Amino acid sequence: MQFGAFFPTRDMPADRVAIRDWAQAAEQIGFDYIEVSDHVLGADRAALPDFEGPYDIDDPFHEVFVTLGYLAAVTERVGLSTGVLILPQRQTALVAKQAAQIDILCGGRLRLGVGVGWNPVEYEALGQAWHTRGRRQAEQIELMNRYWTEHAVEFTGEFDRVHHAGINPPSIQRPIPVWFGGSADAVLRRAAKYGQGWIPLGNPGSNTRAQLQTLHGYLRAEGRDPSAFGLEAWIRSSLGGEADWRAAVDTWRGLGATHATFYTSGQGVGPLDKQIEAMRVFRATMQ
Repeated sequence: MQFGAFFPTRDMPADRVAIRDWAQAAEQIGFDYIEVSDHVLGADRAALPDFEGPYDIDDPFHEVFVTLGYLAAVTERVGLSTGVLILPQRQTALVAKQAAQIDILCGGRLRLGVGVGWNPVEYEALGQAWHTRGRRQAEQIELMNRYWTEHAVEFTGEFDRVHHAGINPPSIQRPIPVWFGGSADAVLRRAAKYGQGWIPLGNPGSNTRAQLQTLHGYLRAEGRDPSAFGLEAWIRSSLGGEADWRAAVDTWRGLGATHATFYTSGQGVGPLDKQIEAMRVFRATMQ
């Protein structure tokens, strides 16, 4: 099992030194990868009485690709991941280009976790359609894989049209691995068709085993081996102490998890020194 450190965006100050120190600590402690979350905009809850999302305008989210570019420069070995990038909010070609550049800057250490999001306020402000986001995501993955593997692309889809164009310089990984976040049945189908792994985003509940069985069925239908497909668990620090973290990891391992990400963002851990100490304790607990 690989262990990851979730970038504590909701607790991280707007301070490049703090970001550098946290990332270098994660690498020094021995985490296998760093995962950075994504929101472009936060909604003003006070002005939107019907808004029920978990995050709002007062929760800081450092921009995912710029942050990953910086992390690529201040680390040497630790993998980098998005967890998860809200793909349908963005232009497909631009995401393919940005991801390829990050992959170059980090020497092929990138893994792209993608989702469809939960915030229609954000979609509207970014000028993107909310109700077609699932279909668009599927098409985007198909097109991005072509951008990452072909010199020039000819593509006509429902949402994108490309006529003899490509990205240059190309990514190191061809293609960049894509993992899908979320638990809806449509997400499982897309993951089985296009992905290299699944990120359930939550704790292992009563439905998790059934969802995994469903996913494995979809993988077999695609002619793919479920044992070669990744599964990433998020272990929230607020779950409890060391014994609770270990128990959660063991539960996920029993379900076949290949990755476990220690999630401290917005969990009440505290400032930078407390964040780093929590990472040290978690990683030591998993030895």
